[in-house]
Amino acid sequence: MKAHPGFASVQKSIASKEGISEKSAGAILASATRKASPAAKKKNPRLNKVLVKNRPGVIQQKPY
Repeated sequence: MKAHPGFASVQKSIASKEGISEKSAGAILASATRKASPAAKKKNPRLNKVLVKNRPGVIQQKPY
């Protein structure tokens, strides 16, 4: 099994492929991470650390 390249590396990859800023690429990556399946989160528990920020009416989760 290949190791994950890391979120920063994936963020740069998304930015270069889509031709967008790294900040926007980070938002895309965070959104995809939040939508990950329970099986993916079981396989990689670090996915649970991605928080929901600046969304009215949404309770903030605290990292463990």
